[in-house]
Amino acid sequence: MRLYSSKISTIVEAVNKTLVDAGDLEVSDREEFKRDVESILKEYRRKDRELTDRAKDELERKKLAYSELFKVKRSMADEQDFGIGEEALNWIANQLLELFMQSKFVSEIYADDSVIRKKLKEILRRHMQADEDLDREVRRHLKHLTENTSTFEIEYQKQLELIKRKHGLD
Repeated sequence: MRLYSSKISTIVEAVNKTLVDAGDLEVSDREEFKRDVESILKEYRRKDRELTDRAKDELERKKLAYSELFKVKRSMADEQDFGIGEEALNWIANQLLELFMQSKFVSEIYADDSVIRKKLKEILRRHMQADEDLDREVRRHLKHLTENTSTFEIEYQKQLELIKRKHGLD
């Protein structure tokens, strides 16, 4: 699962519609509420990028293969109690729930935490699913190459960038 910046506004609107319009939350200022939700999503992206950069530095320092990136990043994320991959949904949902509890723009919470968390995770899953879809599409274009080779890794990144641009993702 990956959160693309182009999906943030869509997720913010979905959270607003799903929780506020449905009556799970009462907000005093809808626009400020949306900005708060957006800030959590942007902070997730910032931390994820920072973690990726640190993991790449670690790979370089230890002279490890690029294929080890996710393992190194996962280890660093675990140290910081940060969710990546499937755990990203839980991490973001928990951050949003904390926001709702503390925000001066959320007047009242009518639904249980578990109900709100479930709705948030469904929204996030629906809009962050693109990562697996992109991977499948990239791999379809690279059937002629052997996985876990440097050629495959290079071509994978090139193809991924092309497909992201095609779909308006970054």
